[in-house]
Amino acid sequence: MTDNHSHHTVVIAGGGSAGIATAASMLQRHPGLDIAIIEPSTEHYYQPGWTMVGGGVFEKDETMKPEASVMPKDVTWLKAGVTGFDPDNNAVEFGNGGRVTYDVLIVAMGNRLAWEEIEGLEEMLGKNGVTSNYRYDLAPYTWELVQNTRSGRALFTQPPMPIKCAGAPQKAMYLSCSEWEKRGCLGNIEVEFHNNGGVLFGVPEYVPALMSYVERYGIDLNFGSTLTRVDGPAQKAYFATEDGEVEREFDLLHVCPPQKGNAVVAASTLANEAGYAEVDQHSLQHVRHANVFALGDCSSTPNAKTMAAARKQAPVAAVNALAMLEGSELKGSYDGYGSCPLTVENGKIVLAEFGYGGKLLPTFPTAILDGTKPSRLAWTLKADALPAIYWHAMLKGREWMAKPIGGA
Repeated sequence: MTDNHSHHTVVIAGGGSAGIATAASMLQRHPGLDIAIIEPSTEHYYQPGWTMVGGGVFEKDETMKPEASVMPKDVTWLKAGVTGFDPDNNAVEFGNGGRVTYDVLIVAMGNRLAWEEIEGLEEMLGKNGVTSNYRYDLAPYTWELVQNTRSGRALFTQPPMPIKCAGAPQKAMYLSCSEWEKRGCLGNIEVEFHNNGGVLFGVPEYVPALMSYVERYGIDLNFGSTLTRVDGPAQKAYFATEDGEVEREFDLLHVCPPQKGNAVVAASTLANEAGYAEVDQHSLQHVRHANVFALGDCSSTPNAKTMAAARKQAPVAAVNALAMLEGSELKGSYDGYGSCPLTVENGKIVLAEFGYGGKLLPTFPTAILDGTKPSRLAWTLKADALPAIYWHAMLKGREWMAKPIGGA
């Protein structure tokens, strides 16, 4: 860690997936570039793996590595949390009185899981049948509950958008049902999906395949139903609907928490009204501060907030930030790509890949992999290939199938 008042050519706020990947992509193009990353965490997580932990496929330790092991060796790591932004003076505040100035700033701080917005939830997580795959320490409890549930009622919830990996609430549900089906007890379990939204999935082409599993598992779909309160000891959940409050008893409750913009970003002049860093959706350049870029779950881009989106955004942010430093035209363009591997059963996945406006953006030809249909190949991709691509390609600046549009 450097002294508390320093200057770096590039400052990256956040050392999660998007921040590390962007730094690595920049260093691949410009070895020796002076980059500082501000990040307090000592652990780094592969969050897409938590669905698989909750489904009994991965062990949780497979989804975590020390932050030091993924931090690019040539960057300066400021081991503290960002506390404020001062873009008018090209400065970021961090830790206890730290301040660093920059030529270019890249904001990659993620969003915030707002557990507190559901009354009674936070203190009940991890007990009384209340769980969530959105937390590293809770995903194993999901699998424990699935194994121990033989009858009763299982509730799965999805809050208002935007949320990261909007398919994750369904993934947890389908993998649970797949396990119960295998064990022969699915018929004894009432499964309900309570979704704040009005459709099963936002891109219509993928809905028929998902509906076939909803019907196969006998899932009761409840749209316009928002979890507002949890009584853990009584094992009751309360939902706001058009018809008023609905009370449901449960044996298993899997919660996807409401999500908000990162609090530090939201409190700054970088944010839009919703609390997200306000950038051009294609260049990822801030709309008011030309030497600021943002990507990942903290940015205002209207894409699905997925790891796959960050993987495609990082090279775009990298080439455009370098162009800004060189005084040249920004050529990198992000098309809104996001991917949601929907684990519809153990061994099969519906691989949803789409961009802005719901345009389908498949990686593979349909003859090889039709993402609108469940396939074992997509499962192999999710279970075997993607974790390796994450640790050994994305975080190392190797842009396999992620080269930026219009950028070198």
